[in-house]
Amino acid sequence: MQPYILMTDSDSDLPLTLKEQYDIPVVYMPYTLDGKEYFDDLGQTLDSKSFYDKMRAGAMPTTSALNQTVYEEYFEPILADGKDLLFLAFSSQLSMTINAIRAAREELLQKYPERKFIVVDTLSISAPQTLLVLKAHEMYREGADIETVAQWVEDNKLRAQAFFTVNDLTYLKRGGRISPAVAAVGTLLDLKPILIETREGKLDSTAKVRGRKKAMNFIVEKSVENIVDPRESIAILLHADCREDAEKLAAQVQAKLPDLTIRIENIGPVIGAHVGPGALAFCFIGKERAQ
Repeated sequence: MQPYILMTDSDSDLPLTLKEQYDIPVVYMPYTLDGKEYFDDLGQTLDSKSFYDKMRAGAMPTTSALNQTVYEEYFEPILADGKDLLFLAFSSQLSMTINAIRAAREELLQKYPERKFIVVDTLSISAPQTLLVLKAHEMYREGADIETVAQWVEDNKLRAQAFFTVNDLTYLKRGGRISPAVAAVGTLLDLKPILIETREGKLDSTAKVRGRKKAMNFIVEKSVENIVDPRESIAILLHADCREDAEKLAAQVQAKLPDLTIRIENIGPVIGAHVGPGALAFCFIGKERAQ
C-alpha cells in the first residue's frame, strides 16, 4: 500500500465507475439548480439525463467555489491518518478555487509538518483532467513515489487535450465566453464554435464552422492530427445528453484510429451548466497544446 493518497475534484468529470474501481477520493464541487444546492457526486444524486432535461425545460444552473474550510475537511483526515497527499486540481485559470486549496495546504502543513502535501494545477478541466488522473493513478498503483507521479503530471499536462463544441450558444453567452452579439449572429448563421483548453489552462475558441456535422468532422480531423500513439492512452468522448451524436463521433475517430480505445461518458453538471445540452467533447493525451 502506498504511503500517500492521490486525490482530485469532480470538475474532472471522472466517471463514477472508475472512481469506484480505483478507489480515488474526489472533492465534490457545488452547483445550484432550481434554487437548490447540489454537489457533483458523479451522477449519484442527480443523473445526467435529469439534469439536462431540467436545462431544456428552462432551468439555469449556476456554479460556485468551495472555501478553504471545506477543503481542509476533505484533506485533514488523510494527513491525520499518517498519509501524504497528492491533489490534482482543475485549472487555476478557470476559477480562483485553487487559492483555497493552497491556503488549506499551508494551514494543514503547519499542523502536520511531517507530512508531504503536493498540489498540481493540471491546467485542465473535465476529461483532459481525468486522463491525467488515470495515468497518474496507474503510476501510483505500480508503486511510483509521490514526487515521481507529481512530476509526470507537471511534465505531461499540456498533452491532455480537448476539442469540443456546443449545440446552443445561449450557455456560452450566459457564462461570458461569447458576447450577446456574437451569439445572436452565430445562432442565425448556425455557427458552431470549436473550443479547446489552451496552454495557459483557459478555454478558447479555435475555429467556427457552420452546422453540427461540420463541427463533428472538424473535431475528428483535429483529434486524429494530435494523437501521437493511439495505444498510449484511452480517449474519452463526453456528451451532454446526446449519446447518438457521441457514438457517431466515436465511430468516425475509430475508423481513422482503429487501435484507439474510446470511452463514451457524460459531461457532469458543473461543466454542463456552462455548455448546455448537446455539447460534445473529444479528449485525449497526444501532442502538446498548440495555442
